Amino acid sequence: MGSGAGATASGALAHARPRVAFYGDDFTGSTDTLAAAVTGGWRAALFMDVPSAEDLRRHGALDCIGVAGSARSLSPAAMDRVLPRIFSGLAATGAAVLHYKTCSTFDSAPHVGSIGHAAMLARAALRRTADAPPAPAYIVGGQPNLGRYCAYANLYARAGQDGGIHRIDRHPTMRHHPVTPMDEADLRVHLGRQGLRPWSFDAEMLELPEAEQDVRLDAMLREGADAVLFDVTRPAHLAAIGRLLWARCPGDGPLLALGPTGVVQALLAGTGAGSPASMAAGGADKAQAASGPTAASGGRVSPAAVAQTFIVAGSRSPVTAAQIDRSVQDGFVSVEADPAALARHGEGHDESVVADLVARIVDALRTGRSVVAHTTFADAGAALRPGYTQALAVGSGRLMRDVLARHPLRRVGFAGGDTSSLAVQSWGIAALTLAYVLAPGVAVCRIDAPGQDLDGVELMLKGGQMGPPALFSDLLAGSA
Repeated sequence: MGSGAGATASGALAHARPRVAFYGDDFTGSTDTLAAAVTGGWRAALFMDVPSAEDLRRHGALDCIGVAGSARSLSPAAMDRVLPRIFSGLAATGAAVLHYKTCSTFDSAPHVGSIGHAAMLARAALRRTADAPPAPAYIVGGQPNLGRYCAYANLYARAGQDGGIHRIDRHPTMRHHPVTPMDEADLRVHLGRQGLRPWSFDAEMLELPEAEQDVRLDAMLREGADAVLFDVTRPAHLAAIGRLLWARCPGDGPLLALGPTGVVQALLAGTGAGSPASMAAGGADKAQAASGPTAASGGRVSPAAVAQTFIVAGSRSPVTAAQIDRSVQDGFVSVEADPAALARHGEGHDESVVADLVARIVDALRTGRSVVAHTTFADAGAALRPGYTQALAVGSGRLMRDVLARHPLRRVGFAGGDTSSLAVQSWGIAALTLAYVLAPGVAVCRIDAPGQDLDGVELMLKGGQMGPPALFSDLLAGSA
């Protein structure tokens, strides 16, 4: 078995088909889902595209197969070109559940990152015949370990690591998101604008006896609900949701689930040995599923300090800004990067500017210090220009590669969901596997890139809102 998939514990069952196949609409969220799967006991790997037979052979039997994407930054037309092939490929793995992994704050809009449009494409990919009704979509509305809660269909989110909890349309950061500002807290309304009109399975229903929960959900489906949104106000709700989902996995194809890593957390919580949910993996795997999650390490390592690290920060979140400030206090060198030059990097423009930037970073690293390069304090209005965010992210990926080519490092990082997604995609690597969890929502992954100098490098990927102020210093110290 490949080191990324993890060693199977003694007595654990090997599954020919995965329990879950997911597509993450950005990289940082995808690695959070990978971390949840592995720490929950599943063998998992996160691929850059639908894995080939050789990819799967190299990683061995997997309970959870992920594809890290960038749909959060795509228009509906771009989704049309990208997602159908991926959904069909993931469904072909035989997974019991197909999970479209969204950001935990559900930030999206009809014109960019549309969750509703992605759901439509997933439903089309899962249809067995042209006249078959579309599969219902099950939406998990919260993720308590990240401070994300859904109450009576309204989304709430914590501000930063230890901040207060705000309704999403009053959140100090998300209501001002530069691309997809969240101006509506009711997810029924928010997703309705994107063509997805879920019925609410609220917290009171989740407190009912299991038999009554089943009655309520089945009644919704009979009455025409083609999407159901589950509240999540406390961790115990995840187990109830997981039980309901496993029990409704069809035998001839995957169940469609939408939402953050809370989906996988619910599925893990709902697979207790001997429970009805544990028998719902479908077909011949039902008996195997009864054993619950497998005890696999996922190739994890014990965190250890490294001599130095390099981080590229593209997020404009105040959380990331505070992390940059703290890293400077702790001895990092702060280098401000010209975002316009990075956005044109590799196109023959401003190459001398980027070359000078690379030289300054490498010179600082050669003194033995760690470096954080940031576009964080750039003009936020630039993000609204068509194609700018994507170009900046790819340019940031080239910057990281240029630096590592001149000064190899064991551990590096990206801060910013869009930055992480497009930067890493531009590298042409095969997959990521979990090394360790640095903080809630922040995974450190090991790069799987056979034959490349990046193979084995540890990579932190974090969204703008994630992590404590000392996160970058913790990455250097190997804290977890």
